[in-house]
Amino acid sequence: MNKILEKSFITSDVFTMKVESPYIARKRKAGQFIILRTCDKGERIPLTIADANGKEGWIELIVQVVGKTTKELSMMEPGDSLCDLVGPLGRPTHIKDYGTVLIVGGGIGIAPSHPIAQAMKAAGNRVVSILGGRTKELVIMEDKMRAASDRVLITTDDGSYGMKGMVTDGIQKLIDDGVNIDLVVAIGPPVMMKFVSLLTKKYEIPTLVSLNTIMVDGTGMCGACRVSVGGETKFVCVDGPEFDGHSVDFDEMMKRQRMYEEQEKESVDRMGS
Repeated sequence: MNKILEKSFITSDVFTMKVESPYIARKRKAGQFIILRTCDKGERIPLTIADANGKEGWIELIVQVVGKTTKELSMMEPGDSLCDLVGPLGRPTHIKDYGTVLIVGGGIGIAPSHPIAQAMKAAGNRVVSILGGRTKELVIMEDKMRAASDRVLITTDDGSYGMKGMVTDGIQKLIDDGVNIDLVVAIGPPVMMKFVSLLTKKYEIPTLVSLNTIMVDGTGMCGACRVSVGGETKFVCVDGPEFDGHSVDFDEMMKRQRMYEEQEKESVDRMGS
């Protein structure tokens, strides 16, 4: 169990991995995540499920190398097995026929956007997706997102692919073109989700954001993923990971994410020494 079936690099530090997990593949719903350990002395890390096949019994994870465990994971090969794999966890995305749903994925955030786009389209929505990245190589899963969407816009910060600008420029273009958006789902770096939410609040468009990047323990025990939503304290792993973007205190969240940068860097440096 938990055997790695396939693995390939999308960019120099982003890779995709299919892992054998029949139960999770059958039970998972859009918006949920898993927790894994690479070895019995390893740390537990949460990762969102980018895709799954219940009949074939696999889930797909798309991972960016940012710390010690993700680096260890990137060094594993097909045939290797993960020590632990737990899931599906978290509250699923509320799926229904809203009308027109805009999915906004930034960088690695495109991966968890994919199952939501699939589920929203299956529920009868018109799905429009904006995929954003700093450069062309960071716009991942384009083919899968096109298959799950009725329309796709691409933005890059440097203009190397699609429209030059941020994802907010893509949203503004749709609004200016008269597209009636009933719901926005935004997943990506916290600063991206903050500015998407500020823009959609101006137009009174309901907006969901996924705060999965701040999770650590994934069970509500460690308290590291505390965020303020509408003035109340929430735990991303058990109360989310999705929240009303207009109510999230993004500045507090981003400050909390930077608390252990020094220790995280030290851990990676020790691994390479």
